[in-house]
Amino acid sequence: TVAMMVPDYALISEIMLYSSGYLQGRPLAVKLVATYRLCSEQLSSQSHYDYGMRAVISVLRAAAAVKQHYPDQQEDILMLRSLKDVNLPKFLAPD
Repeated sequence: TVAMMVPDYALISEIMLYSSGYLQGRPLAVKLVATYRLCSEQLSSQSHYDYGMRAVISVLRAAAAVKQHYPDQQEDILMLRSLKDVNLPKFLAPD
């Protein structure tokens, strides 16, 4: 038998945020994971909707780029902007 574990998205996100220069890595990581959990529960099922690790990494990469471009901006605003920029184009009108 093979044992597998679900990766700890919050911990991975936290580490990536801290390594990108964010000072509030832990609370932002928890909010990011909670946002994707809520999206998977409340939005319609579409084949192009992805709320797994790939989607989280995409947002984290966008957040790192935004942080580099606007280092003095509030971090929660930068994370929200990254979430919006990565996810909004994927959503259908009803969602």
